[in-house]
Amino acid sequence: MSVAAAADPAMGITLDKVTKRFPKRGSDEGFVAVDRVDLHIDPGDMVALLGKTGCGKSTIFNMVSGLLEPSEGKVSVAGHDPFHEFDWFRGKVAIVFQNDRLLPWRTALQNVELGLELLGVPHEERRKQAMDWLSRLGLKGHEHDYPHALSGGMRQRVSIARAFATNAGLLLCDEPFSALDEMTANRLREEFSALVRENRKTAVFITHSINEALQIGDRIIVLERPAKIAYDVRLDRATGEAEKEAIRDRIKEVLAL
Repeated sequence: MSVAAAADPAMGITLDKVTKRFPKRGSDEGFVAVDRVDLHIDPGDMVALLGKTGCGKSTIFNMVSGLLEPSEGKVSVAGHDPFHEFDWFRGKVAIVFQNDRLLPWRTALQNVELGLELLGVPHEERRKQAMDWLSRLGLKGHEHDYPHALSGGMRQRVSIARAFATNAGLLLCDEPFSALDEMTANRLREEFSALVRENRKTAVFITHSINEALQIGDRIIVLERPAKIAYDVRLDRATGEAEKEAIRDRIKEVLAL
């Protein structure tokens, strides 16, 4: 069975009164990173999770990805618990990190094939899909280059191709363009957004940049510390520049508090 046939559709996310505490010396309560967050993300949404460093964005990200268990409340993705049902999510969630995390001993093509290989996709099929995604991301002719021969932007394109190649329904993105120059990052944001919409994925995109959130998000959620939702706004293609400027001003007000 092909990955395309086996893949799940875009998946929704729900946080129900979720709190996350970490142990803290001298405190019985511990350090509260996330404080009773209620949040629902519809299948197919592209959400920018925006906030200052240390506001709890990454903690929410790690609970949604199944790497952390909430202290209280419930996290569910497509009706499943990502921490306790971690194996169910194999091939259904893909992560794009801040750094490309390519294996230096594998070519661009072999790096894109990695997720498919781990899922047991036959060689010919995974090679075809990897080649297709490298081509779609503008890397035709670089399939057999090793990471050291690629620019930072090209390496991140390989990382994005690797995420899309598995046809996962949910993409989790941890500031994937923050290490790139602004022109390269801008082009990749536009391409990434188009691919998410074209392929009908759900995407959660962590950022601390207002400009990036406005460019990426169908919905922007601004967090205050400890993580609580301070502002939640939807945008669409009809959202004009004047309205975007008003949203930008409101986000600045929230972040200044």
